[in-house]
Amino acid sequence: MSTSKNYPLSRRNFIKVSAATTAGVSMLSFGGCATDKMPSPMKRKFGNFDFEVTTLALGGQASLQWTPEDVDPVPIILKAFKLGINYFDTSNLYADSQLNYNKAFRTLNLIPGEQNYDENLRKSIWLTSKTCMRWGKPGWPERENVNNWSNGAPDVKCAVDDLKRSLTQLFGDNKGWYPEGAYLDMILIHTLHNTAEIDVLYEGLETPLDPNGNFGALVALRDFRDGTNLTGMNPKNEKLIRHIGFSGHANPPAMIDMIQRDEYGILEGMLVAINANDKTKYNMQHNVIPVAAAKGMGIIAMKVFADAAIYHKEPRWSREPADVFRKVGTPELPSRPLIEYSLTTPGIHTLIIGIGQIDEDPMKCQLIQNYYAAQIEPNGMPEDERNRIEAQALNVKANSNYFQIDKVGLTAPGNIRKEENKIIWDTAFAGDVAVAAYEVLVNGEKAGEVEHHPQVLKSKPFSFEASVKEGDKIAVVAVDKEGNRAESALA
Repeated sequence: MSTSKNYPLSRRNFIKVSAATTAGVSMLSFGGCATDKMPSPMKRKFGNFDFEVTTLALGGQASLQWTPEDVDPVPIILKAFKLGINYFDTSNLYADSQLNYNKAFRTLNLIPGEQNYDENLRKSIWLTSKTCMRWGKPGWPERENVNNWSNGAPDVKCAVDDLKRSLTQLFGDNKGWYPEGAYLDMILIHTLHNTAEIDVLYEGLETPLDPNGNFGALVALRDFRDGTNLTGMNPKNEKLIRHIGFSGHANPPAMIDMIQRDEYGILEGMLVAINANDKTKYNMQHNVIPVAAAKGMGIIAMKVFADAAIYHKEPRWSREPADVFRKVGTPELPSRPLIEYSLTTPGIHTLIIGIGQIDEDPMKCQLIQNYYAAQIEPNGMPEDERNRIEAQALNVKANSNYFQIDKVGLTAPGNIRKEENKIIWDTAFAGDVAVAAYEVLVNGEKAGEVEHHPQVLKSKPFSFEASVKEGDKIAVVAVDKEGNRAESALA
């Protein structure tokens, strides 16, 4: 791949570009839509990984999935590479998205085993795909509320099949073959919904592993990460993935449960919906994101524009090319502050955005404008500005986040129990503001207080030592940063 010379972007010039983007003024002082004079992309440490990820990542949906007749998705991918973007997203649920990457990868010499294979370029990027198959082996039983989906059905019968489908579509012949040396940097368990799915995913880890029976996707995918064959699904001892994670749009408590049950060192990445309307629903920013950050996971933001529902589309999943948004924001709600909001949410490392179209006019080029908007430090937006953007998004499209469950406000601590002189409980869930502390009450009197922190594992609950007698009434009260309280009593 030919490389372009990138130029650092001064804060003064960035403010000029940002102001132009917000106002819709056609001005750009970096050579139009050409990429040879673009500023170097800002990067962040990607969780515990030895990788610096660009703040803007290329999403695998929009025109890469729902391709309009007048759009060629391959130049979008090539332009992202040219800009220096180094995180690329796709899925086995995204129609031809993986095949579009294949076309781009052939142009970029990213097919292992072929002449001029650019191994250094491959090592410089992070490629993630996803599977919505919860089981690790074919022949699984149907379970209520457990979703198993793939665009590769009926040939795809489990998560391992989806993994190999990704590799044959991204690097191979789309007929099952993939070249030696092909791999994913990460595979995500796609769109986690509920604890019933989590129960399946952890079968063979929380329960005895029986290679002759069935088991969840996690233990099977671990074999393809480690090059082992504990499940019998990897007889060639292939190493086809580097890391495993999950994605979630809907249910913060379930996503926290997914993380807290990982006593096995499997989950390393999380893709999470986070935008300016997050607090209109059961929010991610004060619940699952801090837990993932405390675990050291690489955290990728998504749904910055609510799958275009914050703009032109009714609040539902996209299902056709007409749903793809092809403008750069609107006068009522510019795209730049929405991007900045997601990227200044504590814990976020990068943000995937699907691209509807690129354009020679830089002010109409979604990729260029998103690129500039993403050049922001993690603490680059003060709290009052975040509040202003929330109010603006709420005013324009209050019901955009159709994919999140309804908000319930601050919840009481969970699973209170007593072991000798220790009072033990599990995390409360936050409402509009973060949980601050827990007050321990004995017979209605405050016996002590414990500061809240993200509970990373079920096996590491909160605890407080107190002298209590038989018959004493014990309660624990969650208190948030605005003083709201939610109490749970020991039964």
